Amino acid sequence: MKKEERHAISEKTLAECMNSVEKIKKEVGKVIIGQDKVVEGLIRALICEGHVLLEGVPGIAKTLLIRSLAEASGCQVKRIQFTVDMLPTDIIGITTYIPGKGSFEVVKGPIFANFVVADEVNRSPPKTQSALLEAMQERQVTIGKQTFQLPRPFFVMATQNPLEQSGVYPLPEAQIDRFLFKILMEYPNMEEEFAILENNITIRKFEDFDIKSVVSPAKITEMQNLARKVFMDDKIKKYVLQIVDKTREKDFDLGKYVDWGASPRASIGIFIASKAEALINGRSYVIPDDVKKVAYDVLRHRLILNYRAGVDGVTSDKVIKEVLSLVKVP
Repeated sequence: MKKEERHAISEKTLAECMNSVEKIKKEVGKVIIGQDKVVEGLIRALICEGHVLLEGVPGIAKTLLIRSLAEASGCQVKRIQFTVDMLPTDIIGITTYIPGKGSFEVVKGPIFANFVVADEVNRSPPKTQSALLEAMQERQVTIGKQTFQLPRPFFVMATQNPLEQSGVYPLPEAQIDRFLFKILMEYPNMEEEFAILENNITIRKFEDFDIKSVVSPAKITEMQNLARKVFMDDKIKKYVLQIVDKTREKDFDLGKYVDWGASPRASIGIFIASKAEALINGRSYVIPDDVKKVAYDVLRHRLILNYRAGVDGVTSDKVIKEVLSLVKVP
């Protein structure tokens, strides 16, 4: 590894990035108690210019978390409550006739924001969910015959709860693959929940928490550009590819539960997410631990398990854990 490649980003710039991330965590922590790994995952995805599918039971503060993150980031946030009768135009906007002007005008939808909360995204049918595909992949939307660029940064966080089976629709595989991370939001421990009793959005207004905008959209865009410059050695790249390839070979104990392994988009996801993880930790180069840390969030929703997995209680996380234990660390 060449010295100039490892140190393409100055120590001062790295320190500034770390400081910005810590400031965001501190502000979000005013509202969200515990959930440190989830907060880190969202910040990491934001730096990667990726999107997040956040899964957790109702009432665990999923929507509040993204609202807090947007406030601390100085970004505009809009929430879309997905319902069974929602249409694609309710998301992206429409071209409508204005009688007073005698002409047609574009009315932009809530997708035009820095942070978009797709609340309970699985409550809408696939046709409506697919309205997000162009926006998430290409950062643009097409309304009528016109194409509009979305603001930067552009970050979609979709929420779903894992409990209900009626009145919900499975997410299309093409859409699931557009999410860089799938993050699981779990129950707080008893000590954290004790603190939540006095600090929650039910008995206090959101404004009472006094969340300050500690960074700006321009600063976030700067960190996104820096993440691309983080150096990854060829040995680490091969390590990433070997992990993804192992999920396809299925020649391990839990491999019998895997119908389809991860796609090349998973390799790309681990590649960029590892760089963001290194940047957050003040390094201008990636180490194997960065790869291991992001592998779960990137691969969790990209492994398609068979029916036997559900019967035997085998989850994607268990499969990923075995894969990481079998692939030799460089």
